[in-house]
Amino acid sequence: MLLHIEIDENEINEFYRTISFNVKKIRKEKKITQTDLALSIGHKSVSTIGKIEAGLEGKHYNLEQLYKISKVLDINIKDLL
Repeated sequence: MLLHIEIDENEINEFYRTISFNVKKIRKEKKITQTDLALSIGHKSVSTIGKIEAGLEGKHYNLEQLYKISKVLDINIKDLL
């Protein structure tokens, strides 16, 4: 039997904001710049990180990026969630 769960778009957006906030907070605590983080996870430009942290253009991290970020920040990926 399949369950149908209603998940509101605002709830998903809040989930993405929480992750972005946690990445930014921990990144700053560890004194890692947006540029250094972007380059460390394979981005050639800091603009994507900046847009995600600012909540612009509906950008958010994918699972591979979160995994890489957790390695760069030397934390457990669950700390980003």
